[in-house]
Amino acid sequence: MDELARSFEEQREHLRGVAYRMLGSRSEAEDAVQEAWLRLSRTDVSEVANLAGWLTTVVSRVCLDMLRSRKSRREDSLDTFVPDPVSLKANTKAPEDEAVQADAVGLALLVVLETLAPAERLAFVLHDMFGLSFDEVAEVVGKSPAAARQLASRARRRVQGAPANDGDPSRQRAIVEAFMAASRGGDFEGLLVLLDPDVVLRADAGTDSNGAAASKVVRGALAVVEQALMFSRLAPYTEHALINGVPGSVTVINGRIQSVMAFTVTDGKITELNILADRDRLAALTVER
Repeated sequence: MDELARSFEEQREHLRGVAYRMLGSRSEAEDAVQEAWLRLSRTDVSEVANLAGWLTTVVSRVCLDMLRSRKSRREDSLDTFVPDPVSLKANTKAPEDEAVQADAVGLALLVVLETLAPAERLAFVLHDMFGLSFDEVAEVVGKSPAAARQLASRARRRVQGAPANDGDPSRQRAIVEAFMAASRGGDFEGLLVLLDPDVVLRADAGTDSNGAAASKVVRGALAVVEQALMFSRLAPYTEHALINGVPGSVTVINGRIQSVMAFTVTDGKITELNILADRDRLAALTVER
């Protein structure tokens, strides 16, 4: 059992990465990894030649079950759901930190993945992000390799049609800082210049004390600028941050994270703003400094 535990620990980070991309939730990803360990501890794997592959299959199936069970529960809030960031690093300008991490996954991409059917998401994550063959994906979803390929293809079209960051972290940071400066100064015109005409602002605040949804989606540059009072009010407490390795901002008041804002910058304009302001989920986050 000790040897099995050591082998599992060697795979834990990989399994957590698979589960996070599948689920977009830190806590659910941890639950999926823990369930994989429980299944491993109850299974005779003496004949398993590739334990890493076996564990990837197990955690993927666990995630698929979790996605299917929660799909109906999130139908009403799907438009406003913002996934958890897995990495939050504040106010750094070190050159090495400006490079987008090779394994980073932006919140904008995770938002798109939330719109996929569970099997489509699994096929895309396992094949396009982790390089599993369609034979392996087919085994997890219980379909033929051809069907698994079709699932990934449908998912890929959705992902490719969504706004994507330019890929230049320095340019992204400059635009984020310009947005923060305009917000701090109440410069509505300055904000408008930075926004794409079809920009989408998604604010996920969870639910209020009465259990009602407190989240919203705002579309269009003018409508987003009308929310600028919110930005300006929090601007003194807001600083630059790397969110999953991508430039963004974090607001901290009295040591507590109030919100995390991820930016999608396309062709020099902000095309998407994803704000996580759910206090329960923010309480589980820490800012690395």
